[in-house]
Formats: sequence, C-alpha cells, structure tokens
Amino acid sequence: MTDDDAPVPVEVPERLDFWSFIELANRRLSTEYGSTHELATQVLLTLNRASNVVTYDLESSIHRPRGLSWSSFRLMFVTWLAGPIDAKSAAELTGMSRAAVSNLTKSLVGAGLMERTPDERDGRSVQLSLTERGRREIGEIYREQNEREHAWASVLTEPEQRILVMLLDKLITNRSQFDVRGRN
Repeated sequence: MTDDDAPVPVEVPERLDFWSFIELANRRLSTEYGSTHELATQVLLTLNRASNVVTYDLESSIHRPRGLSWSSFRLMFVTWLAGPIDAKSAAELTGMSRAAVSNLTKSLVGAGLMERTPDERDGRSVQLSLTERGRREIGEIYREQNEREHAWASVLTEPEQRILVMLLDKLITNRSQFDVRGRN
C-alpha cells in the first residue's frame, strides 16, 4: 500500500450526538471500509435507537415503579388479551424465548399476578393466565402506558402514524430474500 492508497482520515467532531455519529459512521464506513449501503445502516441504526428510547421511557416511567420490567409487561399484556395461553404461543407473541417466558412466569406467579396450570390437552405443556390481581394491574398499567404511547405518537399526524406502521410492517414481513434469524 502506498501513501496514495491510504484512507483519508475522517475528522471526528469534538462532541458527538446520535445524528452526528450516524454521519461520522457513514463517512468512515464508505471511505475506510468500502460500504455501499450507508442508508440501510442509517435506517436500521435509527430504528433500533427509536425502539430503545421508547422502550426505556415506558419501562422507567411506568413499569419499574410498579416493580415490573418491560418483558413482564409484554407477557402480562399478551396473557391478558389472548389468555389463557400456552407458554409456546406466549413466547411467539411476545417475541421472547420459551426459557425467558418460563423465567418470567415464575416471578409473576410468585408475585401473585399470574397462574400456571397444566394443559388439559398436552400434559407436557402449561397454560398461563392472570390472577384477578394480575388482571386489575395490567388494566391499570395499560391505561397509563397507552396515554404515554399517545404522547409519543402524537408528534406524528394520524396519516403519518399509519404510514409508519405500514412501512415497519413491510420491513419485518418482506424478508424472504435472505435467511432471517429470529425467535419466530
């Protein structure tokens, strides 16, 4: 490699925020590493960041003060609306592993929010359901969360919200062109 072939160093701003990091990453990835799909990187970094920011906000403002996690809420929410439900289906609907559902179930049963009963049709499986206390709590939690969800989504018009849902649906359902790995 000659000096002429050496990558041109990219100047790093003194203070990076998320968006200036994205710009820096795209410049470096294209000039130093030959990346040709910077927009794809930007889309997925932004999608991941948005998901993390919203999830952290909901968990820290609503769920943690009640002694629950985001994962606990998801399992209770699915069980509330689709239950009684078998653990395998609960794992699929929450996007969690069966082991994670099993561990969460133990703590939610211990807290008096959920019940585990043997499945009458399949003795190897269990049915998950909420206790009366669990149903009351998830109803209260959901109302509070839904108000927060509305606050987050209200920065977009209703048509923009529908377009965003449509685009995200397209992103996650049209992935047959490559071998996507996931829990479901």
